[in-house]
Amino acid sequence: MLLSWSSGKDSAWALHVLNQEGQVDVVGLLTTVSEDRVVMHEVGHTLVEAQARATGLPLITAKIPDPCSNEEYGAAMQDALATAERDLDIDAVAFGDLFLEDVRRYREEKMAATGLASIFPLWGRSTQTLELAQKMIRTGLQAYVVAVNLESLPVSYLGRAFDTQFIEDLPEGVDPCGEYGEFHTFVHDGPMFQAPITFAQGSVTKTNGFAYANPHAD
Repeated sequence: MLLSWSSGKDSAWALHVLNQEGQVDVVGLLTTVSEDRVVMHEVGHTLVEAQARATGLPLITAKIPDPCSNEEYGAAMQDALATAERDLDIDAVAFGDLFLEDVRRYREEKMAATGLASIFPLWGRSTQTLELAQKMIRTGLQAYVVAVNLESLPVSYLGRAFDTQFIEDLPEGVDPCGEYGEFHTFVHDGPMFQAPITFAQGSVTKTNGFAYANPHAD
């Protein structure tokens, strides 16, 4: 099975859960990059490669242009999945989504067209995402906030550790796991890694209503 990999906490936690349960074998990670950065997170591909090495898994990359049409995105994803099927003999793709029904339906529809099954190992695991966020932190997941939606959070939340204090400081209405896209993270250590990732913060940029920390390899 291939795991959709955003570089953030939910995909990393999905890997941890799958590893712990041992019912399926994750044989690779799938990421989508535009201009050599992970889509939505703006984490450089070099750091994602470092994450993959820390998991001991190969990284399959779908490269898309910016801007990207639906047709271009679909073609890039088809090519990446075809590579994974050929090289890794996959029959399913797992996603770290928590509860958004429309996102799940979209993924299932896209995967159905490829003949691959869709798996959601975190779906319905907790009735409150606060509980899930706290469990991630207690278990040793360490993440860095790399993007914030400026409609939900001020730029001062950018670059903070995803820890108990961060969660306590979130304004009312912001999901503790950022499931509505309020913020995105980069995981640099945790039980899913064989070794921590070293990185440095880049210069802050703002575009399309988001602010980004632009971390890079240290």
